[in-house]
Amino acid sequence: MKKNKSETLSHAHGEHEKALLRHSYYKVNNRELANDLVQITFLKAWEYLIKHGEINSMRAFLFHLLNNLIIDEYRKKKTVSLDAMTEDGFQIAVDDSERLFNMIDGRAAIMLIPKLSKKYQNVISMRYVDNLSLEEIAFKTNQSRNTVSVQIHRGVVKLAILFQIENSGTSFANSKIDSDA
Repeated sequence: MKKNKSETLSHAHGEHEKALLRHSYYKVNNRELANDLVQITFLKAWEYLIKHGEINSMRAFLFHLLNNLIIDEYRKKKTVSLDAMTEDGFQIAVDDSERLFNMIDGRAAIMLIPKLSKKYQNVISMRYVDNLSLEEIAFKTNQSRNTVSVQIHRGVVKLAILFQIENSGTSFANSKIDSDA
């Protein structure tokens, strides 16, 4: 005697629901989600019964459907509400200390430019204070781009030396670095 489709699914529900719930909860670790996945599993099984008429191994079929739903759940991108995170104690921390130190160091370096020799003062000021390109500086100083690039590099090296001297506490009052090393 063949059972009708609703009796088949009702019998499967009574027989396999707890095992499916345990399996689902073990995989997703969320009771509501586990329950939802099991209910969706039975809905999909019902749709299959209506469309195709028969399922040979109901338990295997139900677990197969449930595992596919669990995999789909894992693959979903999780969105976390910022409000929920702040309610849980999360605080947004913005650490601008490094940027602040870089700004202070940059201003200190600019203050040291007058201690360089004139040829380095001009190109360093044009490059880093006025934000001119190498071509613009070369045009203004009637020098080649390569010469300007070398002067800027040497000036930055000398400026770095001055910066280290200033930060070490050693003072060379009003001394200018003129040597071309």
